[in-house]
Amino acid sequence: MSARQTIKPLPQAEFIALMAMVAATVAFSIDAMLPALPEMAQALSPDNLNQAQLIITSFVLGMGVGTLFTGPLSDAYGRKPVMIGGAVVYIIACGVAWQAQSIEVMLAARLVQGLGAAGPRVVAMALVRDLYAGPDMARILSFVMIVFALVPALAPTMGHYIVVFFDWHAIFITFILFSLITTIWLLIRQPETLTPEKRRPLSVKALWHAVVEMFAHPTARLSILIQTLTFGMLFSMLSSTQQIFDQTYGQGDVFHLWFGGIAIVAASSGFLNARLVGRLGMRAIIKAMYTAQIVITLMLIFILAIGSPIWLGFTAYVLWVTANFFQAGLTIGNLNALGMEEMGHIAGLAASVIAAVATIGAVIIAVPIALQFNGTAMPIAIGTLICASFALWLTNKIKRPGEV
Repeated sequence: MSARQTIKPLPQAEFIALMAMVAATVAFSIDAMLPALPEMAQALSPDNLNQAQLIITSFVLGMGVGTLFTGPLSDAYGRKPVMIGGAVVYIIACGVAWQAQSIEVMLAARLVQGLGAAGPRVVAMALVRDLYAGPDMARILSFVMIVFALVPALAPTMGHYIVVFFDWHAIFITFILFSLITTIWLLIRQPETLTPEKRRPLSVKALWHAVVEMFAHPTARLSILIQTLTFGMLFSMLSSTQQIFDQTYGQGDVFHLWFGGIAIVAASSGFLNARLVGRLGMRAIIKAMYTAQIVITLMLIFILAIGSPIWLGFTAYVLWVTANFFQAGLTIGNLNALGMEEMGHIAGLAASVIAAVATIGAVIIAVPIALQFNGTAMPIAIGTLICASFALWLTNKIKRPGEV
């Protein structure tokens, strides 16, 4: 436990579980929607079924915009009030989406839902930074990412059976219940980690100086750019994966099972990172994962290009999706730890800037890649190859003492 802590903390296991549940709100809000997209497209946008992809990216865009504000607000008013306020906005937006009758209302509600989810998502990162730093923070985030990765194992199956037994509207009731549980848990059990004497007044001038300081730091700046590319790969894959499983490989009815199995396998990346980060260092792990992603993506492109049998193409695609999730589990937590390492005095703002720029930039990357869907995985694979190559090149520019 860090010497900075001046109040009695939660037991570490409970703290990790709570932060993981808070972070999982985002994954749950995305992955539970995937099995419902065909029904939602038919109900809300029958003339342009491909618009259903925007139900995913509109949430992500709102989350990215929201992160510009939640960190600075948490630096000024404390972590818990901002996290709880964001949850309230999220719950209200879920209620609007529940009753949506048009694609326009749904996209607007999902945008606001993302704005609300930004509060718990970003401030949880600052809260962890209040208590931990460096490899300790990376280790904590690794365990958080385990739960974050396991949620996709359950969320699509939940979404599938909600649609089967009720309809897609009921998914938003599930979101409300999930958020209520985590918010009440946070309210009752988690102490405030930012004491009044450490808070920064909400001043435009002070915020601007803090942003300049952060972007002047090369490691933080590179971490943001690399995370942008990483999330771009992840979101483009998520946006189109249901269509590929269904339309390309005829696996739509069991998509939730395939996706859940992939998530369970990928969740092991958090355990692996927790064991390796102290020995190998964060940057070495990040480099290894982007190198592996490039190799696996090239293999998928080759298999698709030669017109291989459908079973071979499907096997290669499933392995590629698993690798994409696995790579995210071994890079995102480490990149956050790298970016936040020298930003403890402005942790809330730093968490906001990192998450906002990376998320908004990722949406800009992911939407045009995903909309290139042509009945095959080729456009997504090519987009991933480009992003992973740039990410590896930028990672090689990060220089830290004791790492090669």
